[in-house]
Amino acid sequence: MTPQKKILVIGATGYVGSHLVPNLLALGYQVVASSRSIETLKHHSWYSHPNITLAEVDLKDEGNLYDLLEGVSEVFYLVHGMASGPDFYQYELNMARHVSNQIAKSQVSRLIYLGATQPNNVTSTHLAARKVTGNILRDCGKQVIELRASIIIGSGSAAFEVMRDIVSHLPVITTPVWVRSKSSPIALYTMVGYLTKLIEVPIEGSPVFDVSGPEVMSYEDQMRRFARIINKRIFIIKIPLLTPKISSMWLTLVTTVPKSIASALIDGLRYDLLPSGKDISTLIPVPQLGFEKAVESALSNECDVVKNDIWGFDPDAIARWHRNYGYYPKHAGFTVETDATAESLWSNIQKVGGDEGYFFGNWLWRIRAYMDAAIGGNALNKRRPQRISLQAGDYIDSWKVIHCVPNEHLSLLFGMKAPGLGRLEFTVINLGETRLVDIRAWWHPAGFRGLLYWFVMMPAHIFIFKGMAFALAKKSGAKKTLPSHHT
Repeated sequence: MTPQKKILVIGATGYVGSHLVPNLLALGYQVVASSRSIETLKHHSWYSHPNITLAEVDLKDEGNLYDLLEGVSEVFYLVHGMASGPDFYQYELNMARHVSNQIAKSQVSRLIYLGATQPNNVTSTHLAARKVTGNILRDCGKQVIELRASIIIGSGSAAFEVMRDIVSHLPVITTPVWVRSKSSPIALYTMVGYLTKLIEVPIEGSPVFDVSGPEVMSYEDQMRRFARIINKRIFIIKIPLLTPKISSMWLTLVTTVPKSIASALIDGLRYDLLPSGKDISTLIPVPQLGFEKAVESALSNECDVVKNDIWGFDPDAIARWHRNYGYYPKHAGFTVETDATAESLWSNIQKVGGDEGYFFGNWLWRIRAYMDAAIGGNALNKRRPQRISLQAGDYIDSWKVIHCVPNEHLSLLFGMKAPGLGRLEFTVINLGETRLVDIRAWWHPAGFRGLLYWFVMMPAHIFIFKGMAFALAKKSGAKKTLPSHHT
């Protein structure tokens, strides 16, 4: 191994990239981790490692990547555009062209791209985008190694999380006939192993490899076996009339996976996603995990969801996390743009709770506190620190401060009794002449009850957070406050 090698990971905050980066660091490589947001990179435990460089890069901008690629020998391309909405196909292709053009002018010797299994006669926009992205990247003139995988079993993998949510949230599952489609799911542990070893393995040309697990199984079989792992009985009823479009609308209600990603993903799950080309395992021997062991491995690391800077590495949040909680959080909030100063806004944010109340709708907050007290909660207890300024570890009524950056951000751990884990955030972003103020709740639901709780509370959340944002700005001396389109 050559420890001095410099590796660029494009998509370092994704579910594969965030596990690949610490592996590369452990092997002694210099790693450049890129994301659209430096703050998102800082949420990971490895962000302060001495061998890492954090880079904020938005690939939709046609900016020069020369500084990012300087000294880099290998690049991992692990991004997709499904979260960008229905126009993600062109978005993905534009990103790939930009990266391909920039790498062509660099000293990079090898690009490793994680794509998707390609069945015949595909009409799935998601799978088509993955294929064309690989073709575009190969135009860079460098060596490009493409790995094509179907379903990856790991926390954060959209296909895995959709399955987990469906099984965890519903006792009776109505599904379209695509649940009979087959794939060969692979453990995240194995996938990261292949990617890591590809840095040093000598390979000729720009080959495409299939990456698969040790078993071929239907999506229905995966759901049934997952249910047995978590000791849950499920009943599956297949309904032919459930089209992909109807399925994606239905999934919005039962899964925590973002709607745009779930919709694009469902379109691809209609097909048998089976390997048909050269198997990477013939070149690189990496231990394979069966389905049950892959799932157990994913679930054993579940508390990593809250072992990060977003939750302030708070021990209460970590202790309360349960592996049956939704991986992706639901969220609701409201953002305004105001001319109130950041200092004035922050001064008032720190007064939240206690006798001051919550800026708006205090009677609703009071009703919720009584509801909590009725089932044994302590939300009626008024608590605040003696000092004016807040810091991590302080208690405000039933909330706990888990993250606090003066004039910028306050995050409170939800302390009332409810089926799930949540937090309330106040964020101030300075735009120069004006400030953005965002008040937002984040919620990891505990099964069906947790989802039901979220949707029941949704109207109140929308009403309250809008009122809170305007009231906070007014209390902070704002002369002008408008709803923001920067949400």
